[in-house]
Amino acid sequence: MGKARELLRSVRNLGILRDLAKTGGGLDSVADLVDNFIDSEAMTVCVERFRALPGGAELIEQRYPPFQPDLQALSELPDDTLGHAYAGMIRRMNYDPEFFRPRDTSSEALWLTQRIATTHDIHHVIAGFNTEPAGESGVLAITATQIGFPAYVLLNLLASFKSVRFQPAELEAISCGIAHGNRIGLEAAPLVVQKWEEGWDKPLNEWRQELGVRIPESKIISASY
Repeated sequence: MGKARELLRSVRNLGILRDLAKTGGGLDSVADLVDNFIDSEAMTVCVERFRALPGGAELIEQRYPPFQPDLQALSELPDDTLGHAYAGMIRRMNYDPEFFRPRDTSSEALWLTQRIATTHDIHHVIAGFNTEPAGESGVLAITATQIGFPAYVLLNLLASFKSVRFQPAELEAISCGIAHGNRIGLEAAPLVVQKWEEGWDKPLNEWRQELGVRIPESKIISASY
């Protein structure tokens, strides 16, 4: 039964990836891919890796509260802080800070999935990646490397394939983004266990130094926040 279920999941993933290739990364299709992995063997391994990180088990067992940033309050923090940089990014890009698909957090996999989805843009700010496709691939690579979040692993495989097969002009940027994201994932402290909400007023550069994050130098994947 388990093998049959995973086979069906793979078939659904192929359909979702086809839709992603057509839409260029629509949020609904990304959310569908993420949700399709919720009860998978790959997600079970991902949760185990998260729990093994320093502080990971505590976060997941207490179901650390949902991420609910107050953008107005954050924008009033000093210019060099994480909170100010994050609020500025969200407003500059005209993002809805609550764009993510609502999920309950009754299971460990659901809680972790929601935590990753809601803090994704903070990783852009911390790691210095832009929001172009290559920068997105870089951010995904960090979490894919640090805990093997299955949807992100698959999304970067798709990005690499698309650039080789259909968008060769994008191959250098995509490869650069993934490579630098992998490097951060291997060298830096785990981003997924950080309690960003308790350090909004900490300078962004101080966060980076403490975590061991080296921001990218290449202009094709970097951004200033």
